[in-house]
Amino acid sequence: MNIFKTVLLVALPASGKSEVRNFMAQIEKERLEKEFHIGENLQLDDFPYVHLMRRIDAELLKLGGEPQFYHAVERPFSHDPDWGTLIQLLNEDYRNLKNRVRISPCSEALYLFDRIDAASVAVGLNPRLALLSADVREKLAAALEQEAGDHRKLLEAQYPETFEDKTIVIECARGGTDGSPLPLKGAFGYQYSLPQFSPEILSEAVILYMWVTPEESRRKNNERAHPDDPGSNLFHGVPMEVMLHDYGVDDMPYLREHSEVPGTITVKAHGSIWHLPIGVFDNRVDKTTFLRADKKDWDEEKIKEVTAAIREATDVMWEKQGEKSC
Repeated sequence: MNIFKTVLLVALPASGKSEVRNFMAQIEKERLEKEFHIGENLQLDDFPYVHLMRRIDAELLKLGGEPQFYHAVERPFSHDPDWGTLIQLLNEDYRNLKNRVRISPCSEALYLFDRIDAASVAVGLNPRLALLSADVREKLAAALEQEAGDHRKLLEAQYPETFEDKTIVIECARGGTDGSPLPLKGAFGYQYSLPQFSPEILSEAVILYMWVTPEESRRKNNERAHPDDPGSNLFHGVPMEVMLHDYGVDDMPYLREHSEVPGTITVKAHGSIWHLPIGVFDNRVDKTTFLRADKKDWDEEKIKEVTAAIREATDVMWEKQGEKSC
């Protein structure tokens, strides 16, 4: 089967990632494989965890407690390594997907809390939710039970009978503080997050990168934000302080320029070196916003433009795929 096994779909917020993912999800299977080397999509995304962490903090504040993940509900992470916490959660989602693991927890929310704590410990942070009082945990779980269960059930609902004709698409956004020099330091950017992915992911992953400037990312973020749908992939808005603190600089062009192998991103992790093929969808001049509309309203000429841009990127990824590991 001439398809990618795993695609990391990455970029700044509002760059067009979710729009392209939505586009690919609605293309007939034969065309996806023939034109883009992509099978039927199985989709993983760390944004639901960003949203759930904010929901946890919001409920803690209602209970008179202190936020555990963010400086405040509309502000950045309190602990930068939580960017790694998100990747650890994606790693678990990936393992569960590949092994079709089904869970029937006594409490959906407490199961989520334990997962977040374990992912936090994996990147050197404390298990914050386990340290809350029993009374607070019980009330917090009651408030998050429905959302936590809905998220788990959506992940399990896409388990396939076979992976032979499937491509796992993993979406995430990373960056650094506005004005930061490159390479980024600490737990910011792809320089930190890519090595957090498991060897199982890195061994078969390619990168589809949506290229926009930080300024364009902020413009599109403000344009798409829908206050009544903060958990939506297509319509959520990122607070401006977060945009400037976490996404003011994009380090993917730097990593691409300084890779050991042209056309790839060098990732050194887990005692190995991977050269992940990268294809670039240049969306600095917006090609994708129209994809947020209902499919029946999509413009044919714009569809052709998006199709050509995706195909150009995936052709490069396919050509480089055999050179990514050593």
